Amino acid sequence: MIENLALFLISYVANLFSAFSGGGAGLVQLPALLFLGLPFGVALATHKVASVALGIGATLRHLRSSSLERDFMLFILATGLPGVVLGASLILSVKDRHAEIALGILTLGLGLYSIWRKQLGQEHLPVHRNRSGYLLGGTGLFFIGILNGSLTSGTGLFVTIWLIRWFGLDYQRAVAYTLILVGLFWNGAGALTLGLLGDIKWEWLPVLIVGSLLGGYSGAHLSITKGNRWIKRGFEAVTIVLGIKLIFG
Repeated sequence: MIENLALFLISYVANLFSAFSGGGAGLVQLPALLFLGLPFGVALATHKVASVALGIGATLRHLRSSSLERDFMLFILATGLPGVVLGASLILSVKDRHAEIALGILTLGLGLYSIWRKQLGQEHLPVHRNRSGYLLGGTGLFFIGILNGSLTSGTGLFVTIWLIRWFGLDYQRAVAYTLILVGLFWNGAGALTLGLLGDIKWEWLPVLIVGSLLGGYSGAHLSITKGNRWIKRGFEAVTIVLGIKLIFG
């Protein structure tokens, strides 16, 4: 009972902050599963499956109030999913501390960049919607997908900031795309790949899924009601904490 309660609280808090800021559930949930004794590959696969519920919870809330572009959603899926599958296939045979440190430096840089650019993501001003813009933007999403499938911790934040910086979305729209497409489809593809190639702690999944579902819905509700400035602050806090954690272990 105590173990289930701990798993639920960890999952709920991690996914609430993730849904509010546009990523970072792995900051709390994955290390917690490792601390509870799961091997890295099993913890990663279990976390991925549970994170799909984050996407479901956030999707249920965002679809009630967000006007998302169907073609743009398909573009994000088509460019990112191959990278997710590739990254998930590689991670079970490659464990590189240097990659985590590099990811931490990049993640910390995202937070500092957002703080420096005070108006970043405050207005929705679509750009780079031509052939070359989509080509470069899709290439970026493919490489982020590789990170999402492998290292997992906080890579949804990269999607959020990429959609803002390259395509000109505001924070609220970028977070909605990230939570629906990364949380539901990218994580689903990663979970399926890891499940086929590795092992999953099935007995822990029900309580993790409930926590992810409720946390995702609650965080999405906060992001919709609080607006771009609050989401920006949440994004900056999560990226800085996650970056420091990845760098120093």
